[in-house]
Amino acid sequence: MTVEACKLNARRVACGGVMWSTLAVLGGCQALSSGTEGLEHERVETSFVERDCPTGRCATVEVQSLRFPDAPRLSERLRDELLTMGTGITDGESEMLAPSWEAYAQTFFDEARAAREQVPELPGYQALFEAEIYDRHADLMTLKLDSYVFTGGAHGMPLTEFMVIDERERRVVTLDDMLIDGQMPAYRDALTQAHRRWLDEQQADADFAETWPLSMNRNVAPLAGEWRVRYNAYDIAPYAYGQPELRIPVEALEGVVKPRYLER
Repeated sequence: MTVEACKLNARRVACGGVMWSTLAVLGGCQALSSGTEGLEHERVETSFVERDCPTGRCATVEVQSLRFPDAPRLSERLRDELLTMGTGITDGESEMLAPSWEAYAQTFFDEARAAREQVPELPGYQALFEAEIYDRHADLMTLKLDSYVFTGGAHGMPLTEFMVIDERERRVVTLDDMLIDGQMPAYRDALTQAHRRWLDEQQADADFAETWPLSMNRNVAPLAGEWRVRYNAYDIAPYAYGQPELRIPVEALEGVVKPRYLER
């Protein structure tokens, strides 16, 4: 993609009661890649604002994501992962995965209008989505996907997921792909040890551990020196603890994880 073609993608449109804008940002149109090796990527921003709504209570959807010009399937996979994170959060009809951000925003705004009919003073619905490069080493690119959906109440719901891309093969790899066959029990043992260390750091007592037991988690980021396993709010701790992150040193994963994913 040329710089000129990239700039043609930056436009502002108003249509069908929804206003949105798409911009290539952070130098995306000036330099589509952060280097000469690996996947080329560019940052894009998309925003949607509900129209014909009460002042100060309009619903919004904001997206800050990435696009891979030479790997459209990865771009689609990333978009779908983010869309999935915003699906089923509200009490409306948005259980089906939207085919696009435009469709998601329209459904989100419809649900916001329906909610205001029941509670006119309801604050504006808000949905934020972001994808960024969290780590990049040994031809592994780990993306951190964040979402925050607010539909009233004391606070919104934050979610974080990792998406790991093998740049050599240009495909997304999962925990199952990275583990040696038959080593899931060993991974669970390593996760349990990491959880115990986290409980010690939090100075949590036995009642806490019993009330908030460890659950299995495949949301991993394979860094050079350790694996990070991110939990979302309420998974293993109250909301006030945020999104707990358990850390497993790579030494504990030798013989458990394929050597490819322990490279430094």
